Amino acid sequence: MKALLRTAEDCEVDPVVLRGVEVRNQAQKKILFRKITAKYGNDLSGLVFAVWGLAFKPETDDMREATSMVLLHQLIGAGAKVLAYDPVAMDVARKIFPKDWLDHGHLVLVDHQYDAIKGADALILVTEWKCFRSPDLHLLKREMRQKAVFDGRNQYDPKEIKEAGFEYSGIGRR
Repeated sequence: MKALLRTAEDCEVDPVVLRGVEVRNQAQKKILFRKITAKYGNDLSGLVFAVWGLAFKPETDDMREATSMVLLHQLIGAGAKVLAYDPVAMDVARKIFPKDWLDHGHLVLVDHQYDAIKGADALILVTEWKCFRSPDLHLLKREMRQKAVFDGRNQYDPKEIKEAGFEYSGIGRR
């Protein structure tokens, strides 16, 4: 989107619609955090969040403009601990997230998606990788401290998640 904006401006075209799309895209990245603070409050100290997916889309390690970048800054800024996994973007994540987050345990990059849920208060799906499509709900229920799922991609069936004993929050869903 930013490249399109730049191209339009370089051609001396007023990109009104493109600017509107960019504003909406940036606002969209903040929705998950609002849902999380609506449940837990603004102080997330002592809470652990499992984040599945760091790349801006599946099948890439590109994290530029990724929702995870905004979300992790918000979560850690509010005092939370984050356990994160992405099938491809882990090396990039180690390079771009602040070293002190990693050194002080605010952000733990784990080797497997289910390592992220151990002791977590909530699972947050950020990127819709295939490996996240059919989670082992029994394992999640056993390993998580609290049973909440924030589905940032509307990948899960809310009824199925709720019937398994989890609170469910999707985007634009109840």
